[in-house]
Amino acid sequence: MKLSIISRLVAGATVALGLLSAPAWAQDPLVIHVGYAAIGVDNKPYAEGTSAATARAGEFLEKEFANDPNVKIEWTFFKGAGPAVNEGFANDQLDFAYQGDLPALIGRATGLKTKFLLASGARKPLYLAVAKGSGVKTIEDLKGRKVALQRGTNGHLSAIKILQAHGLTERDIQVVNLDTAGTVAALTSRDIDAAFGDTQLINLAAKDSADVIYTTKGDDPRFGRNAGIIGREAFIDAHPQITQRVVDAFVKAAQWSSEEQNRAALFELWHKSGTPVPILEEYFRNDTLTYRNSPLIDDLLVSQYKEQAIKSKEYGLIRRDVDLNGWFEPKYLNNALEKLGLTKFWQPYGADGKPVAS
Repeated sequence: MKLSIISRLVAGATVALGLLSAPAWAQDPLVIHVGYAAIGVDNKPYAEGTSAATARAGEFLEKEFANDPNVKIEWTFFKGAGPAVNEGFANDQLDFAYQGDLPALIGRATGLKTKFLLASGARKPLYLAVAKGSGVKTIEDLKGRKVALQRGTNGHLSAIKILQAHGLTERDIQVVNLDTAGTVAALTSRDIDAAFGDTQLINLAAKDSADVIYTTKGDDPRFGRNAGIIGREAFIDAHPQITQRVVDAFVKAAQWSSEEQNRAALFELWHKSGTPVPILEEYFRNDTLTYRNSPLIDDLLVSQYKEQAIKSKEYGLIRRDVDLNGWFEPKYLNNALEKLGLTKFWQPYGADGKPVAS
């Protein structure tokens, strides 16, 4: 009997000691929440056309933390694009995200505490497609017509700049606020006359369901769209080493996406988004992968964001001035480039859009 009581006491003490010591070794996993300001065809949780899309489809972040059981990666793709990403940051539901220039600037103007860590998809072109039989042949012909775009996105700002260059303003057209799926349906059914967008419009033209009459490709590079990886300041401050590894992973994805020998494999990887490979081939035709997938925070990128901030207020898209001082944080990118031996891999561009001599 005495042995039985002693045994129970010893067992109880062992359990209690184990519970007391558990916090010393057991940790709740750190979940890194990564957002993407777009979504694939039929709501597939993938995207295309950027090194961030490569990072997701190729699991670059997951591989970076594969040997860290206490670190988990969770991706969220937003049909509501950049504005929805801002909501995620505002509610502390995102730590990092791929986001275009206009929504990122709106977030900055409204007080979101974020940092711009590296470029991704910063040189994406914009396309203008028109409905069959619309009679629209030029940008000037859009006056008074129903034109689809997604408000609050970098495509929205780019479209306004294009209109302005051709003597029009947003008020001269009937803007229809539609996401990608809505744009495809409305243009196909001819409920709208035209739409600004990218691969979905190339796809419609390939099916002879619409006509592409303009693209920023080959035009002034300042008409294009800008985007990058944005980080939540509180997460960065709390986890600088984790942030460095996240940026390392995105830079590795950018490198792989920039190597011409990977072009076919890259398009197949992006095909997970539902976008056909021939459409991606057309989307990147005559562009080098290093140009389109550069992560550099160069003078062209910074000057573009500064100009976008001014234009956004001028066009009434933002009500206050946007202070960009201290927003760009190249430290983690520069560390990654040095560590990976990529300091000379990508060509930096000046504010004039021309290559900078090394």
